[in-house]
Amino acid sequence: MAEQIDKKERTLVVIKPDGVQRGLIGEVIKRYERSGLKLVGIKMLVPTPEFTEKHYTLDPTWRERNGKKTIEAYKAKGLVPPSEDPLAVNAITLAKLKKYLSSGPVVAMIWQGMHAAAVVRKITGSTEPLVSDVGTIRGDFTIDSYQAADEDGRITRNIIHASGSPEEAKMEVDLWFKPEELINYRLVTEEILYDVNLDGILE
Repeated sequence: MAEQIDKKERTLVVIKPDGVQRGLIGEVIKRYERSGLKLVGIKMLVPTPEFTEKHYTLDPTWRERNGKKTIEAYKAKGLVPPSEDPLAVNAITLAKLKKYLSSGPVVAMIWQGMHAAAVVRKITGSTEPLVSDVGTIRGDFTIDSYQAADEDGRITRNIIHASGSPEEAKMEVDLWFKPEELINYRLVTEEILYDVNLDGILE
């Protein structure tokens, strides 16, 4: 028997410093809100480099996976990676991420609803803005690329961090928000999305 869909799945979205500086907070919220997801937590903060490292290394396998992915990306473009050691390559990436995310205020949000992590990833677009589809946040609002970021010695400015999976989201939600910072409340639109028989529409 298939696992039942969690209609209260939660996922983390962080509007990064470039998104805040470009005045995209309202646009980003609108994109997720009109999909049917519910905003249950939001705050503005400036992450410290230490907090940023903790965020990216919640998954103990992330350093090696990220390093391997980066090496493969270099080779796919006919470029020579800075090292063949995934951990050494990741150390370079992590240093850039810490500098980037702690450079200014970010807006952290928790979105709730069925398939929340997958829906947010779809709306957000691919990690590299250059190849993100038109209609996604990254595809519509930035022109950055891995190549441009590499040439400038920085991380790609792609507006959003979004949890990669429901499992990743659970760890990230717990890191970024205290339980009392999340609000349980009812939206009228949830009746349309989740009520099996659409009872109560007609008076």
